[in-house]
Amino acid sequence: MSNKTSLKVYLLTILILLMYVAENAKADYIFGIPTKLGSAINSSAADGDVSISDDGLELYFEGRRPGGYGGLGDLYVSKRETTSDPWNEAVILDPPISGPDWDNSPDISSDGLELYFTSNRSGSVDLWVSTRATKEDTWGEPVNLGPTVNSPEDDFGPSISSDGLSLYFGSWRSGGFGKIDLWVTTRATKDAPWEEPVNLGPTVNSANEEAMPDISADGRVLFFGDFMGPPQRTGGYGGQDLWMTTRTSVNDPWQEPVNLGQNINSSTFDFSPNISVDGSTFFFTSDRGGAQLFEVVDIWEASLEPIVDLNSDGIVDSADMCIIVDHWGTDNSLCDIGPMPWGDGIVDVQDLIVLAEHLFEEVSPVE
Repeated sequence: MSNKTSLKVYLLTILILLMYVAENAKADYIFGIPTKLGSAINSSAADGDVSISDDGLELYFEGRRPGGYGGLGDLYVSKRETTSDPWNEAVILDPPISGPDWDNSPDISSDGLELYFTSNRSGSVDLWVSTRATKEDTWGEPVNLGPTVNSPEDDFGPSISSDGLSLYFGSWRSGGFGKIDLWVTTRATKDAPWEEPVNLGPTVNSANEEAMPDISADGRVLFFGDFMGPPQRTGGYGGQDLWMTTRTSVNDPWQEPVNLGQNINSSTFDFSPNISVDGSTFFFTSDRGGAQLFEVVDIWEASLEPIVDLNSDGIVDSADMCIIVDHWGTDNSLCDIGPMPWGDGIVDVQDLIVLAEHLFEEVSPVE
């Protein structure tokens, strides 16, 4: 056999191996088995709608526990000294944040100085925001986002982008594709007014109900729930499921949503997603375990990990590194594993860094 023929055989073998790897990779990242947060966060009453701060030291959520201010729900926060420490006992956010009305669905901004939430304190379910000068200060008087953002119908479940310029939420307003749709309002700067909300369109929204969105820090993934229904979106696992839609960049359109799978979704109600700033921890609310919806729901968390065994041979080694190098500069999703678990759209040094963190680990095959 000539050298030229040998080279062709070698290249063909490599191609077949790469095709085999791509075919057998079920996902480019996987969710771990969810665990319920401890008693410092969850109580014997309903706790949910969680939002973790970018520094990982504050956890905001809605609680319907005794000892509140008389409304259907109050806002609580739990803190910890470092991300390695356990969460401290959650405390209620006193007035003017919590009050005699229904206050829920908090979302803390990237800088930790804005707290968006939903409240019916004005007589209708609207989006509100409270600010503070520093993280050590108390929260100021909440401000209604006004008639440009809020509609005569219910508007709820806000999620603020990391740059503070886009606010995603669910709304019953007319002009959508279902009973409840996902919308986004934007502003030019943090000091500029919010603009007229825009529907996320029929690729994301369906004839069913989509609500409670959560935008990732890089703006490329939007998690959401198919809300109450019925009916729910086709392809779900239970009474309410969690989904995600992705886009190549913040300037590209959103793609067809996919279900988060049976590690996250159960046969009951799973809703209110929230992803940590580095994409490694996924929080959500669930009544799994037999509790009755809205009477006893809890906050759960699951890890989100990239698949680093690129050739599925059970170990992360130089062979996987070679696969990354072979796809250098491309958008190959199999190799695009950093810095977020879903990558950043290009195979580069960020992916090698993530791989190096797992080098020589033995890996169980992805089912």
